[in-house]
Amino acid sequence: MRKTLDAKYDHNTVEQEHYKTWVENGYFTAGDKSKDPFCVVIPPPNVTGKLHLGHAWDTTLQDIVARYKRLQGYDMLWLPGMDHAGIATQAKVDARLKEQGVSRYDIGREKFLEAAWDWKEEYASTIRKQWAKMGLSLDYTRERFTLDDGLSHAVRKVFVDLYNDGLIYQGERIINWDPEAKTALSNIEVIHKEIEGAMYHFKYKVVETGQELVVATTRPETMFADQAIFVHPDDERYKDIIGMHAINPANGEELPIMADDYIDMDFGTAVMKCTPAHDPNDFMLAKKYNLPMPICMHPDGTMNEMCGKYEGMDRFACRKALVEDFEKAGVVDHIEKHMHQVGHSERTGVIVEPYLSKQWFVKMKPLAEEVLKNQEIEDQKINFYPKRFEKTFHQWLDVIEDWCISRQLWWGHRIPAWYHKETGEIYVGMDDPKDIENWIQDEDVLDTWFSSALWPFSTLGWPEKTADLERYFPNDLLVTGYDIIFFWVARMAFQTRYCMKNRPFKDVLIHGLVRDPQGRKMSKSLGNGIDPMDVIDKYGVDALRFFLTTNSTPGQDLRFSDEKVESSWNFINKIWNASRFALMQCGEDMQVGDIDLSHASMIDKWILARFNEVLKNVTENMEKYEYALVGNELYGFIWDDFCSWYIELSKAGLNSEDEVVRSAAKSTLITVLSGIVRMLHPFMPFVTEELYLSIPHEKDSINLETWPTAAPVEMSEEEMTSVKQLITMIEAVRALKVDYNLKPSMDIQVIIKNEKDELVPCDESINAILMKMCHASWVSETTEEEMAVRPILNGTLSVPLASIINVEEEIEKLSKELKRLTGEIKRGEGMLSNPNFVNKAPEAKVNAEREKLEGYRSQYAIVEKQLEDMKKKV
Repeated sequence: MRKTLDAKYDHNTVEQEHYKTWVENGYFTAGDKSKDPFCVVIPPPNVTGKLHLGHAWDTTLQDIVARYKRLQGYDMLWLPGMDHAGIATQAKVDARLKEQGVSRYDIGREKFLEAAWDWKEEYASTIRKQWAKMGLSLDYTRERFTLDDGLSHAVRKVFVDLYNDGLIYQGERIINWDPEAKTALSNIEVIHKEIEGAMYHFKYKVVETGQELVVATTRPETMFADQAIFVHPDDERYKDIIGMHAINPANGEELPIMADDYIDMDFGTAVMKCTPAHDPNDFMLAKKYNLPMPICMHPDGTMNEMCGKYEGMDRFACRKALVEDFEKAGVVDHIEKHMHQVGHSERTGVIVEPYLSKQWFVKMKPLAEEVLKNQEIEDQKINFYPKRFEKTFHQWLDVIEDWCISRQLWWGHRIPAWYHKETGEIYVGMDDPKDIENWIQDEDVLDTWFSSALWPFSTLGWPEKTADLERYFPNDLLVTGYDIIFFWVARMAFQTRYCMKNRPFKDVLIHGLVRDPQGRKMSKSLGNGIDPMDVIDKYGVDALRFFLTTNSTPGQDLRFSDEKVESSWNFINKIWNASRFALMQCGEDMQVGDIDLSHASMIDKWILARFNEVLKNVTENMEKYEYALVGNELYGFIWDDFCSWYIELSKAGLNSEDEVVRSAAKSTLITVLSGIVRMLHPFMPFVTEELYLSIPHEKDSINLETWPTAAPVEMSEEEMTSVKQLITMIEAVRALKVDYNLKPSMDIQVIIKNEKDELVPCDESINAILMKMCHASWVSETTEEEMAVRPILNGTLSVPLASIINVEEEIEKLSKELKRLTGEIKRGEGMLSNPNFVNKAPEAKVNAEREKLEGYRSQYAIVEKQLEDMKKKV
């Protein structure tokens, strides 16, 4: 049954009725064993809120791949899921509890986790609704969550295996501490920002001599935990005081003056205080010399009992008060303004505190080396698109540090480690200790990225040997942003290598960030965020999807543009109107079996040949994930060749009294339209479903269709050139009428000459089209009259000037055209003489620029001669 298209395109109507039917009919459910498998697992969004434009971009790129592969005949699994997002979700739940007047400590761990699961269910439901609104072809029968039972089992197994292999250990180290979330962070969860601080220079008095040493620090509040003063052993200024003591002005304690060649004699005063529990370099010195490592702060960033009257103060309030007291006491030598990089928590935004803490770590070097080794093997490596991001991947794995995986949270995978109440013995295992009453489980949970790193295979059922794991692993493709290559891609690589002895996926398609129209990163502080759901309400998801995926090359950032989304809507509207025209021409009774291209006219064959060219280019670029090139190709073909030219040129055939001619034109119209709809389907699924169901079709849904194949058409080069020349003739006549302020309906006579300036005899079939399209009659008789000449493909089109021209105006117009062509030639020559463009741009782009340059040069010669001839008549 064919649908009837509404008179006007309304995205709200089109996009609200199909998705539920698609899901209920199982169009997105994988498992057809008769087909080759293709698998993509979704980068799981955090259950902390709504999806943003970055999610919309990322998931649309995946959906394009999924729908394209289904059309190609693959058993396509696109597996959905969500991430528990430890720190971020706990912060959200804490905030909600605070609004209710309680904290997690008031209600306890068990009740807090109940509240967290309630939050998860609420926001998971929101995310699913947004996935539906985006039209994502996800296999919901296989949806996973990083805290579901199966993934929790996988996480525990990996932890235990790594521990038993000596790759997980517990140790005291200086870690990044988030005082607001009260948890450790890994290095890559810290964002470094340049801020203005101060370098404080304080006087320390040497006990034995009374002399003063000037010591600089950016963090005076940590002085209460100072354990020594260090100088370089070869520094002549301080050799005599090595072994003596200096008074700590913060608490009056005597600090030993020690020597180590770590000290830089050329930096500042070359005297350094050592605070082992609050600085990673000082920690290493303290280990070397067996110094104590006291901590002077509480986990929430307030000062502890070591700090005397400053106890209980926030660390930065303490800094201010301490410096004021030092100034009164004459301890301050001087203070300099100081720009420096300061670490901030990626999740809470607060300044991170270097903090001595006992944590769990993964030994990274051996795991990273295995991945790098396999990147050298062609059929084992992960292929990056664009390729340059493989270097980023390599660089991070080359310098990787041990990964702090424990987090002081309640929401997450509890670390499977227990401590014996009496002996202190540690037990790590898949199951609880047998005499559980004598053991206490570690309070901490694992870093969120620990479970996400298992996503490519844990979602398919590992560690069980499931049918899905056997069929769909390794995944074929991952789509993600360049900002989480370190966070996620690298971790999936080494965890998969360790657990599966394989790569997690064959290809990684990297995209950039969505920025605002000014190129700024979207953020709450700037108030420049854009909700994709609002854009969808205004323009429709098909328009948003087409904009997001065809306006940026792989790996590059994308600037959001309301105007470009609107332009995408206009493009869809153009296709809608063209489809309505086609349906009106073909009638409701036409079926797929009625299509017959054996009697196609020259015009029909031209559009079919162009369709075949476009299909070839689109398919090649789809395989390379070059969606911007696909978008440009389809836009130009559909808007210009099909809508602007073929539909107009076909009217002669569609209105012919010859049934064979009429049938061929209808068949061509539907063949090309059907191919267009299927090529566009991965980008704009809703409108293409609506159009598919309205034109002659065989399947119940476009989701069950196949990727287009080339139309059976044979067209000589001469025929192709004739049609191209006809189009330039029509353009020339229309432009000429505009230039001379002639009515479009005015009949004029035109003379055609070839490149050798020889008269070309009239072609009656083309003449008929010329008259219908632009009221121009092709005549074969030459004349001595002055002519208005316009360049066309392989020649010129001339019109007698007598009744239509003002010579002086014509000279002015030709002069302007010559100037324009000069600019175009200069631009083209500049581009083609630039090695960066010629060597790095796609070959098709370079060739296109060469063709354009030759065309401009040819036009220049014609216009120059016209101008010379015209000037002779003045």
